[in-house]
Amino acid sequence: MGKVCITDTILRDAHQSQAATRMRTEEMLEAAAVLDKAGYWSLECWGGATFDTCMRFLHEDPWERLRKLKKAMPNTKLQMLLRGQNLLGYKHYADDVVDFFVKKAIENGIDVIRIFDALNDTRNIKTAMEATKKYGGWAEAAISYTVSPVHSMEYFADLALEMQNMGADSICIKDMANLLLPYDAYKLVKMIKEKVTVPVHVHTHNTTGTGDMVYLKAIEAGADIVDCALSPLANGTSQPCTEALVATLMGTEYDTGMKLEDLTKAANLIRPSVERMREDGLISTKVLGVDVNTLLYQVPGGMLSNLISQLKNANAEDKLVEVLEEVPRVRKEFGYPPLVTPTSQIVGTQAVMNVLCGERYKMVSKESKGLLRGEYGRLPGPVDEDVRKKCIGDDAVITHRPADDIAPELEQYREQLKDVIEQEEDILSYAMFPQVAPKYFEYRRAALYQVDPAKLDSEHRIHPV
Repeated sequence: MGKVCITDTILRDAHQSQAATRMRTEEMLEAAAVLDKAGYWSLECWGGATFDTCMRFLHEDPWERLRKLKKAMPNTKLQMLLRGQNLLGYKHYADDVVDFFVKKAIENGIDVIRIFDALNDTRNIKTAMEATKKYGGWAEAAISYTVSPVHSMEYFADLALEMQNMGADSICIKDMANLLLPYDAYKLVKMIKEKVTVPVHVHTHNTTGTGDMVYLKAIEAGADIVDCALSPLANGTSQPCTEALVATLMGTEYDTGMKLEDLTKAANLIRPSVERMREDGLISTKVLGVDVNTLLYQVPGGMLSNLISQLKNANAEDKLVEVLEEVPRVRKEFGYPPLVTPTSQIVGTQAVMNVLCGERYKMVSKESKGLLRGEYGRLPGPVDEDVRKKCIGDDAVITHRPADDIAPELEQYREQLKDVIEQEEDILSYAMFPQVAPKYFEYRRAALYQVDPAKLDSEHRIHPV
């Protein structure tokens, strides 16, 4: 094993995990020049929840953010997180939409696309991976790590080999809830390295307090790249601290070659943004500490926040423990899906319904029914057939790739937006977020052309000057 490489998540997952993805583009650009020279393998700066948040809360164009970051950091690979056939949304999209999204992401500045499926159904990452390779990007296939009776080390190692055979340029172990314990990390990385020849990339959080130890054992086992976050947004529900790991490995056979002086300078440039987000009430103390309950309930930080929000809206915050205990029961009955977007929201919402109704599966969400029908893909374990019967009755369960049932959609979206779009990328923004994007388009048009949308005569398509 030689030099260990680092991907920094400060521009995406770190502030998504701790500050609801509210870092602004202008704040990122303050540190861009220093980040670009620090020697990272890549900088994760796009995908995940950034897209929605840009438009909904920050009144920013996510595509313009990407272009600005690429211009400011031309020497470092820019990385994004993609939910396979779900793209950045919560449902499956047609293959032509997936292909077009990947094409545009790469054209606008993305170099590395980390592609995962919540169920580890490789059929759901196939189109995105093929498109990434076709358009010249680096395709990193990600394993959604979880713990269950049906998820063994052998299962994950075989999955890694399958992903390599599909064309993956690297394999990521994506431990979204910090469930991967240090010695298990060593064992898993060892097993995967024995099966594949491409780099192995490890991603975890520090939710349960084990993240730094996970990385040390993974590195000792041969991990090539690990995800860290600069100190202003490190640890807690975010990633382990970049500076701490670089210092730890300095002078060893795993030395990253990075300089603490450069990292400290970058961290200091980002710190004002973090202070602003803290003053705005976006960073809760709950995301900064250690929560070992995650090891019991397997609830990632984002999922926990969502559960608390749902219970608060129902004036039932006192039911949180009951809901947390219900989550693993629902998960088992649904065939042990890993708890990551969108399955975390599906299982969590159903658990809330079960507790609040006082009768399990008295109410069933549309998404739960879809999951049990096979509309999200192949579930990892056996489903409780009594539960499935209660939820979907005699509905047929599909066994083929869900996207095979979706006719091409791109031209339909293009036609719907022909009089609105300022750029082709807007079609994709609308396809993924049809409620959010039009409102952002109105805001952008008003700012660009100094037009008040309230005075628009939509029928005659005129506006007073």
